[in-house]
Amino acid sequence: MNKKYDVVALGELLIDFTENGVSKQGNPLLEANPGGAPANVLAMLRKLGKKTVFIGKVGNDCFGKQLENTLIEAGIGTDGLVKDDNINTTLAFVHTLPGGDREFAFYRKPGADMMLTSNEINEDLIRQSEIFHFGSLSMTSQPCRDATKYAVELAKKENLLITYDPNLRESLWDNLDEAKEMIKYGMSMCDVMKISDNEVLWFTGKDNYDDAITAIKNNFKNIKLILLSLGKEGSRAYLGDTSVTVPGFIQKNTIETTGAGDTFFAAVIDYIIEYGLNLNENQLREMLRRANAAASIITTRKGAIRVMPTRQELQMLLD
Repeated sequence: MNKKYDVVALGELLIDFTENGVSKQGNPLLEANPGGAPANVLAMLRKLGKKTVFIGKVGNDCFGKQLENTLIEAGIGTDGLVKDDNINTTLAFVHTLPGGDREFAFYRKPGADMMLTSNEINEDLIRQSEIFHFGSLSMTSQPCRDATKYAVELAKKENLLITYDPNLRESLWDNLDEAKEMIKYGMSMCDVMKISDNEVLWFTGKDNYDDAITAIKNNFKNIKLILLSLGKEGSRAYLGDTSVTVPGFIQKNTIETTGAGDTFFAAVIDYIIEYGLNLNENQLREMLRRANAAASIITTRKGAIRVMPTRQELQMLLD
């Protein structure tokens, strides 16, 4: 690959307030962690040695500055980061349930990430990249919906490989019919998609994973590779007529699952950069095993962007 960037990602960049103990008065203590799925993906790819750049919007406030500094510290390019003088940075409050799953409360009506416009997209960053990555959260409302479509369609025109994560957050949509339509749009434009177990059943109305994936493949013949994440059970890959399942790595000291899916997908994208999409069954297994290992490591750490595992840490778990 000879372009300036391996991966450009567009989408939300926000502060995740996560629980970090209890005060002397018995109140929960919250830590302001940098977050946002596309940025998490880029942070992991950067840890794996790939060149990455981000397109999105934050408020011109203390949290926006924190997020900009976080990207810079992670080695992620910020030429596509825009600041809004009128709308504050998006905030999310994350409540961790027993077992590590999460509930979200978003402060985003509006939040700066939603206010990105088409004319604020740095087109050169897309033209200078091999892969374009996005999710559905940048399509919940205008003007960011049109900006996302503009960027995706430019990436398509410029022949970038397009990777996509529906990343359904029901509370951020006015209604789920609209969510389904926008998620369909993402599916219609991508080459590689990661989807979670609960998302695939919700989207297709099926109660069997293989049937659900078959339905998606029949409706969206453009998607070459589908990754199905199954939480602690592991993951599956569907490429052409081949499907493989690889169990997850169970970590005794798992504390939360924030960023696990993004870390998983980043490890997959890294593998695709190295080996392409013409993968045999053994390569698919190796790819999923690496991605499962990466995701399991992040579940033992608080926050995502700042604490992504290195290639060496991955290798130690895999050996």
